[in-house]
Amino acid sequence: MGGFEQFLPIIIMFVIFYFLLIRPNQKRQKERNAMLSSIKKGDKVVTIGGMHGTIHDITDTTVSLKVAHNTYVTFDRAAVNSVAAASADSLTVEKPDLKASDVQPEEAK
Repeated sequence: MGGFEQFLPIIIMFVIFYFLLIRPNQKRQKERNAMLSSIKKGDKVVTIGGMHGTIHDITDTTVSLKVAHNTYVTFDRAAVNSVAAASADSLTVEKPDLKASDVQPEEAK
């Protein structure tokens, strides 16, 4: 039993490191991979260097960003840090069905 008691603090430290450092980092990495796999043409993104642009062309490994009129810059796909705004194709806006009886006329002033 004396040998186990000597290693108990090391085991406890490893468990604490796992739950405080390793596990949250794995979760962040999984979220980043999901974000990188979901980017598409037309998304506005920010790179790890701070460059803002709209995705013009995308392949499995590279992303071409439009940063100004007729100015395109190619980056590795992993260089995308975040999506600033999704493209209009991916956004769905539901319009409510209005009937003539639902719309009330404005009062004249």
